[in-house]
Amino acid sequence: MKNVTVTMEDSVAEWARLEAARRNTSVSRLIGEMLAEKMRHDDAYERAMNEWLQRPALFTSDGSPYPQREETYGERL
Repeated sequence: MKNVTVTMEDSVAEWARLEAARRNTSVSRLIGEMLAEKMRHDDAYERAMNEWLQRPALFTSDGSPYPQREETYGERL
């Protein structure tokens, strides 16, 4: 584990102290857990995006214009 110094506004520090107390943990552990969750979320999003971008295209264009909305959906709009 690595020790770091974090600078934050007083109101943020107060919220962190209260939230850590509510969760029965330290501010240090609270911040570490929040950052770990953010990292997992960002990594999962990036993996999903890369998987999607690697898929073959669902449609291709032969260069002709796409149909207008009215042609595609008619009067249902």
